Amino acid sequence: MDTLLLSRIQFGANISFHILFPTITIALGWVLLFFKLRFQITRDRKWMDLYMFWVKVFALSFALGVVSGITMSFQFGTNWPGFMETVGNVAGPLLAYEVLTAFFLEAVFLGIMLFGASRVPVWVHTLATFLVAFGTTMSAFWIIVLNSWMHTPAGYELRDGIVFATDWWAIIFNPSMPYRLVHMLLASGLTVAFLIAGVSAYRHLKGERDASVASGLRFGLILGALLMPVQIIAGDMHGLNTLEHQPQKVAAMEANWETRGNVPLVLFALPDQTLRENRYEISIPSMASVILKHDPAGVVPGLNDFVAADGTALHPPVAPVFWSFRVMIGTGVAMLAASWLGVALIWRRGADALPRPYLMLLTAMTFAGWLATLAGWYTTEIGRQPWLVQGVLTTKAAVGDIASGMVLSSLLAYMAIYVALLAAYIGAIFHLARKGSGFQPAVTPALQPAE
Repeated sequence: MDTLLLSRIQFGANISFHILFPTITIALGWVLLFFKLRFQITRDRKWMDLYMFWVKVFALSFALGVVSGITMSFQFGTNWPGFMETVGNVAGPLLAYEVLTAFFLEAVFLGIMLFGASRVPVWVHTLATFLVAFGTTMSAFWIIVLNSWMHTPAGYELRDGIVFATDWWAIIFNPSMPYRLVHMLLASGLTVAFLIAGVSAYRHLKGERDASVASGLRFGLILGALLMPVQIIAGDMHGLNTLEHQPQKVAAMEANWETRGNVPLVLFALPDQTLRENRYEISIPSMASVILKHDPAGVVPGLNDFVAADGTALHPPVAPVFWSFRVMIGTGVAMLAASWLGVALIWRRGADALPRPYLMLLTAMTFAGWLATLAGWYTTEIGRQPWLVQGVLTTKAAVGDIASGMVLSSLLAYMAIYVALLAAYIGAIFHLARKGSGFQPAVTPALQPAE
């Protein structure tokens, strides 16, 4: 394999590992603030139990997110020097804002959030929890801004092949940013909802009948059931925005080769990029036109419109985009069904009397949000190829001139470390679940449970 492919695999592996942890911390910070406020309002100890349990998961996720993010920055310099050389005038400030946000809000107040519950006044601890949640979201905001700008660049001009910013408002609020940001925030909320529901189900199966376990189970399922329909609407709007600005990506998602009306929705197929057709296709007539154009006869651009005169494909590889999109949709449908079934069961039986098979299903779906997020991430990032920055910089032009052997050795080292860390992380979460919250009555009067 050449340096370009190895570098792409390495960066893909790195960002796949990294995104797992911000996907948890973005929403979990706000969930912790909710638990904290519920405790202060009700003085019901179960909310503080929940806070003390999930703040440990937050800390673990935050630490791994920071560590994996640092290695990603290194790769900009080692593997992708063309990226910063060409678009550094835009990417540099946006990355700096993200680092400042992360360190000045998240890192500074994380210590108070973790260890200050019984050592500082209640309002200080609550404020620290809010600032950490806000900082985590702002950190994600700047990264989404940069990523969206790479898909739909705006507010710049090229001088001798170098990008210079001309309008920072247009850069920040580029055409796809609002859709991508909302889609990502909802994905984080759903990931956390199923994480809480799955771990709570596991604790229940292990015999823990504490009130906080039932409340965690109820909270996770209701949160998931509420967010899934919103995510479906947001995903549809994001898809329409992508069709407007990156039609070749949508064509790959649908394995649609020809520009035409009455485009079928392909449920299953083996896209063959050599023959430029689908094999073993199972589809619903005109449904893709209905979804994408809200009209059965709506004309949708096809992949064959994105081929150069010499036959070079100017669209992304079809099969990975087609299948990753279906994994995302399939996982989302499973999460919708599981959360709605759970809410119905809670309504009829209560959170303490859910059937064992359903609890086992929830435990198995603890990290369903990760699967959907990764599949969606692959859809959007592979779907941008062959561009690194749409219409500005190709991936091939950005890669560094380094020996493939060096990239391969570092890739193998990264993969070994990532597998070990991921196994340790998942093991630590279930170890915490077996131990319970470990919350002891606090010395601060304001944290004492109600009589």
